[in-house]
Amino acid sequence: MDDIDLDVRVERRVDGADGIVVLDLVDPTGRDLPSWQAGAHIDLALPGELNRQYSLCGDVDDLGTWRIAVLREPDGRGGSAYIHDHLVPGAVVHVQGLRNHFMLRASTHYVFVAGGIGITPILPMLRAAALAGSSWELHYGGRQLASMAFRDELAQAPGGQVTLHPQDQVGLMDLDAILGAPRAGTTIYCCGPEPLLNAVEERVVGWPEGSLQVERFAPKDVGEPVFDGSFEVELASSGEVLTVPPDRSVLEVLEDAGVPVLSSCQDGTCGTCETPVLSGEVDHRDSLLTPAEQAANTYMYVCVSRAACPRLVLDL
Repeated sequence: MDDIDLDVRVERRVDGADGIVVLDLVDPTGRDLPSWQAGAHIDLALPGELNRQYSLCGDVDDLGTWRIAVLREPDGRGGSAYIHDHLVPGAVVHVQGLRNHFMLRASTHYVFVAGGIGITPILPMLRAAALAGSSWELHYGGRQLASMAFRDELAQAPGGQVTLHPQDQVGLMDLDAILGAPRAGTTIYCCGPEPLLNAVEERVVGWPEGSLQVERFAPKDVGEPVFDGSFEVELASSGEVLTVPPDRSVLEVLEDAGVPVLSSCQDGTCGTCETPVLSGEVDHRDSLLTPAEQAANTYMYVCVSRAACPRLVLDL
């Protein structure tokens, strides 16, 4: 995680598709922006204490520009509406954080599955896969062709095969055909609405562990907490012990105790509050870690995850 804290200016704004604007962001002083890799996202700090995460979808080699695409969410909490209504060329917006929990791992072949605005983190992965000498295929779905962004750019993507699945023309993706049988040396990357992610996860149960990497824009349902009572959190640096009651998050208790922890989404999807765990068993309630990463109990996201034991020792 990079603790980026800077202002950027909207250099260019275009309509990417129905309901989607594409923004090119630059440093107001003309300096290079921090480098990034495919799968990374930034946090935009918007008025009203709204922090929203958007995937970078431009060219990783263009250090002068960050590109994001934003879908207007009529039922959202106001972040996308503010961007659509106010972030015009010349406008300045604050960025906090540059993170990547959707890193492209080495693989012989990739199957990319994107739904709607979920194409954004996957778009730069296509070029990265080709540059690495890997083959790839993209299956990109949307309600209709006019709502699917970056179609022209995808038509020129090197080294792979692009299949568009506009629902009004061809129906839902045939995931059984795409993912029905495990393939050696193949990694699947999926981003999109929750029903698509759930459907993909169901299809890859028989694939080798680690074959699927997903990024969620909304938290998944993780059920009730494993440990329903209060538990303790020990801070390794001072030995201080804090009690976390059932109705409060670890993050809230840490903040009340004056312990500085960066946070953003508050729902376990952005990774900002990643905290090292030195001992204890975690009830992982985030939407980021893989089952293997959860079993390792090396990190937790304190905005949502809790203890599955009486005491956790955190590297704080």
